Amino acid sequence: MFNKMTVRDIEVKDKRVLVRCDFNVPLKEGRITDETRIVGAMPTIEYLMDQGARVILCSHMGKPKGEFVAALSLAPVAGRLGDLLGKPVHFISSAAVVDEEVKSQAMALESGEVMLLENTRFRPEETQNGEGFSKELASLAEIFVNDAFGTAHRAHASTVGVTAFLKPAVSGFLIEKELAFLGKAVEEPQRPFVAVLGGAKVSDKIKVIDNLLSKVDGLLIGGAMAYTFLKAQGIAVGSSMVEEDKLDYAREMIEKAKKSGVELLLPIDHRVARSFEDVPAILTQDASIPEGHMGLDIGEMTIGFYQEALLNARTVLWNGPMGVFEFENFNKGTLAIAETLAMSSATTIIGGGDSAAAVTQLGFADQLTHISTGGGASLEFLEGKVLPGIEALNDLKEEKQ
Repeated sequence: MFNKMTVRDIEVKDKRVLVRCDFNVPLKEGRITDETRIVGAMPTIEYLMDQGARVILCSHMGKPKGEFVAALSLAPVAGRLGDLLGKPVHFISSAAVVDEEVKSQAMALESGEVMLLENTRFRPEETQNGEGFSKELASLAEIFVNDAFGTAHRAHASTVGVTAFLKPAVSGFLIEKELAFLGKAVEEPQRPFVAVLGGAKVSDKIKVIDNLLSKVDGLLIGGAMAYTFLKAQGIAVGSSMVEEDKLDYAREMIEKAKKSGVELLLPIDHRVARSFEDVPAILTQDASIPEGHMGLDIGEMTIGFYQEALLNARTVLWNGPMGVFEFENFNKGTLAIAETLAMSSATTIIGGGDSAAAVTQLGFADQLTHISTGGGASLEFLEGKVLPGIEALNDLKEEKQ
């Protein structure tokens, strides 16, 4: 799955190139509030422009459920892209996404010019991976480039369907980077390899834990999922969030870690409160949580314990916050892990989702080796699943034989 052709491996001069980007950016009153995903797509777009390609961009935004929703138009993205590229981006707002006017515009593109299609999810066939819409998208271009890692776990018309009618299908630089870091971290890590898993539910991470336990040297667990593991060992967790139906699974994983020689670390103290509110934290003396209190973050002893475990790591993969990082009184564990990784000489990889949001919000994004752009895609990748949007791309070795 990792050895895919990239834009570097093909001739794009004067060719019409359809590029699937991830421009699913947050909007407030029509204004973009976080342009990280747009900036992430720039290296691939600029490379294609510099090489003289005629660039046709497409993306989804939000969940319009197959209907035209003005508030989810990609018009603001076209405007911002034009500012960043220093030249106008052609944009036609069409509920059909591809119509005669759009086709005419695509055919008229000059080398180095860029156009953006309207939100692909305005068409119901997009999420159904409909053949008709896939053909329409493919008819616009001669080459397909997928650079939307965040949607690579979805078999949609613009990520998978189009590849049946448009070859070559190659990756952009963003997907290349994701495969290089996430793939290498999981399959060929420099050791010791330590994974830090947090977040609310064990059920969200079952397959990730399963997959990583056969690959890591150490596994640190924080967030609410830690309380299920603690209760499974007979430790009192008060009114903390626990998945009762996952207690047996937690015991199995603790046993599996022992048999595999993996050091599985759980919190030895906590920051707690009587209710789910951003109130001053109460520190427990040990791993037990008193009745009537809920754990909302790891405690000071645990922070020290986890920092020590990360000290000698050569590769660290982090997915999921250590506590309710949105609450100022309960972001200490997440902040401490972020600081530790920012100062580390290890390869530090943040596996998307809430942990990516946390390190960005806390100001450590530029001090880490790689922050994955995929939420669900990163998680499925870490579970060892094949991502359809990646699998559909041309293999490098096949092309060179």
